[in-house]
Formats: sequence, C-alpha cells, structure tokens
Amino acid sequence: MSFFSQFTSPQKLRDRGIMGMNKRNHSYIGRYNDRSRYPLVDDKLKTKLIAQQAGATVPDLIGVIDSQATVKHIHHMVKDWPGFVIKPAQGSGGKGILVIVKHKDGVYVKPSGAEINKQDVERHITNTLAGLFSLGGKNDVAMVENLIQFDNVFDGFSYEGVPDVRVIVFKGYPVMAMMRCSTSASDGKANLHQGAVGVGIDIASGKAIRAVQFNQPIERHPDTDRLLSELKVPEWNKLLVLASSAWEMTGLGYMGTDMVLDKTKGPMVLELNARPGLAIQIANGTGLLPRLRHIEAMGVTAHTPTPEERVAYCAHQFGAKPEF
Repeated sequence: MSFFSQFTSPQKLRDRGIMGMNKRNHSYIGRYNDRSRYPLVDDKLKTKLIAQQAGATVPDLIGVIDSQATVKHIHHMVKDWPGFVIKPAQGSGGKGILVIVKHKDGVYVKPSGAEINKQDVERHITNTLAGLFSLGGKNDVAMVENLIQFDNVFDGFSYEGVPDVRVIVFKGYPVMAMMRCSTSASDGKANLHQGAVGVGIDIASGKAIRAVQFNQPIERHPDTDRLLSELKVPEWNKLLVLASSAWEMTGLGYMGTDMVLDKTKGPMVLELNARPGLAIQIANGTGLLPRLRHIEAMGVTAHTPTPEERVAYCAHQFGAKPEF
C-alpha cells in the first residue's frame, strides 16, 4: 500500500496538507539543513557527545569497538551489564541493532527469547565494522550501550522492545509527534517499515490520537491486544523541551528527534535525524505542511524563544486533534 493510498484524491492530499518526499527534500531539508551539520546526527557517537554537552540525558555508553582486532573484547566489555544494545554508529532505519536482554556463560538472549552464542555476536560486530548496516556502506564502528528500561506505563503498548517517540522539530518548534511501538513483525524494533505500530500523539497532552501499522489504521496492538487509544506519554512537556532543544544542539532547522522514556532517568535523547520520514503524517491523520508554514510565517523576532516557550506555543497552536 503506497504512502498516500489512504487519501483518495489529489484534492484530499491538499486539504490535509500532506507533505511529499520532493517537497520535504527541496523546501525543508535542502533549505533549512546545512550539510556541514549532518555529521553531528549521522554519527550516533557525535550525537551522544553534543547531547551530553548540552546537558541532555542519553543512554549510557558501555564502549566502542572500532577494529576487527578488538571484536572479541565485547564479551569482557559487557560482563557486568545484564542487558545491552549493539548498534552501528552510522546506521539508519534501525538496521544492524542487536538487542540483548540477558547473557550468561557465552549465551546471549534476544528480546524474543532466541539464544545466540559468542560467535554470533562477534559476527554481527564484524558486519557492522564492514559497513553492512551503515549509510552508504562505509566502514563503521560498533557502539555498545546500556539497555533502556522502559517505563511500566508502556506495558502492552510495545512487544519485545523499547517504544520511542519521534518528534519533528522545525526551527526549534516541536510540530508533530508519534510513538513507535515494536511488534513481533518488527522483531522488537521501533521501525515502522519493519512492522512497528505508529501512534500519533497530541502535541498538547501526550495522548494518543490514532494508530497505524503498515499504513493501515488499527485500534489494538497486534501482539498484546492493548487498546492503543489508552496510551499517554508521561513527562510529556519535559520530553518535548528536550526534543526542542536539539535545534540549539545541532543547528539543523528541520529534523526528527527520537526520544525514549527510561524508568529511572526519564526522557532521554536516543538519536537525531536530518532526513526524517513522512509516515508520522499517517499516524496523526493530518499533514505537516500547515504547521511548517505557520512557523515559517512567524518570521524573525528580536527575542529568540526558549525551548520551553516554543513547546508552550506549539501546544497551544497545534494541540487540537484532527478530525479523522
């Protein structure tokens, strides 16, 4: 099913303000994102560093493996960490992320309960270093991070994986948000293309608006049967302020900020994306263009609003739920 197939005519596309790929690339990414700033978000290690420098909370970095000679070090590196995640620093679309929830005596257990051995883990890291999962297939490094303990409030909303919140931030304003909830189809990853559920989130309240899987509206999580309309993100204002501050961190005018909510540490910056996808519009049942154009029409003021002020403005301006 194509991205726009739920909208039955070009007129409906215009009425909803749906933004297509060409418009996104030319009018927003090309116009508002200086390419010299891309390395700050394309490399997750650099993203983590600038986020920490800005005072943002991020998942703990256990270590980095940057050469074939150090691949076997992984087992010693994680011996005191019950769970961990291995990811390519320059990966995209959730590719190459290996989640381990527990391990003992060289047996590593994935969220699904499937077991892999030391050689499997080493092979995954070798593939990561070779650039198998990376943008442009370039040689990469493997980051090893602490496993996020997601808040119990999300029980039943995600299956075998940590749900995350994608917020589109334009000129520092959080204009649209969705939660991505993993499923058995997505192998525990919060990736919509692989089968995760996208839940549109009301900017004002953090409450669910509607939910989709494979671009089709759904009411309940396909694995847990949890009613998705009951979802409400706690610490919503704090999460949006953190997402909004990514503008100051990176200098990128149009980006996707990926946030997670840890049980003890609260909202955390997971990743930043200079080329965020457009499925967030389907999850919310409305288009990005009216909101982006509203922010553009505001122009430049003598006072640069703080992240808190920008969040309050968007909650007031874009908080009404779409009629869908």
